[in-house]
Amino acid sequence: MSNFPVDLVLFGLIAGFLILRLRSILGRRTGYERPPAPSMERPIGQGPIIQGKAEPVPPMPEYVVPEPATPAGRVLKEMRLIDPSFDPMRFLQGAETAFRMIVKAFAAGDRAALRPLLTEETFSVFDAAITAREQASQHQHTEIKAITRMALEEAELSGTEAALTVRIVSDQINLTTDAAGQPVSGSEAVTEIIDLWTFRRNLRSPDPTWRLAATRTG
Repeated sequence: MSNFPVDLVLFGLIAGFLILRLRSILGRRTGYERPPAPSMERPIGQGPIIQGKAEPVPPMPEYVVPEPATPAGRVLKEMRLIDPSFDPMRFLQGAETAFRMIVKAFAAGDRAALRPLLTEETFSVFDAAITAREQASQHQHTEIKAITRMALEEAELSGTEAALTVRIVSDQINLTTDAAGQPVSGSEAVTEIIDLWTFRRNLRSPDPTWRLAATRTG
């Protein structure tokens, strides 16, 4: 027992204690270390990152198609017999795009952008409204904040001439100002607007464009 290396055991215990102590210290952050590099992965469902903030993504509208047993649903089935490529859901997606383009073009007075999207009769009405606004030196500011609902409500078929009416629920800013920039009508407040737009197309035509034929408020 007198030859047992007590000093080696003590040195071993001291060394083990120092290692554990250093590990606990080195494993901590004191606030002066360089922060970890930011991840380049974009959070799922968020828009592009701008200065560390995610650009909000507007919600998708609710698309509503009539049930097959309803009168409108039966007409949609007849339309598909004439044009097998016709798809009501795809139509609603196209109608949403057309709605955004037409609202923007009308506010800007862009007749060239409006003409291919409207029937001749509807274009003449829009053109007259733009002309009256120009003669009064007024400016229209319209901004679609969100489209919350696109519901296909009515369907009509006369031969191969089809007409589809969509109820469009959107949140918009609409403000008309005079030449001095003073408000004439509308406001900068976001307002829910309900529109009923009717689109027409000859299902036998090689032109796939559904043109706006009528508008009214819901």
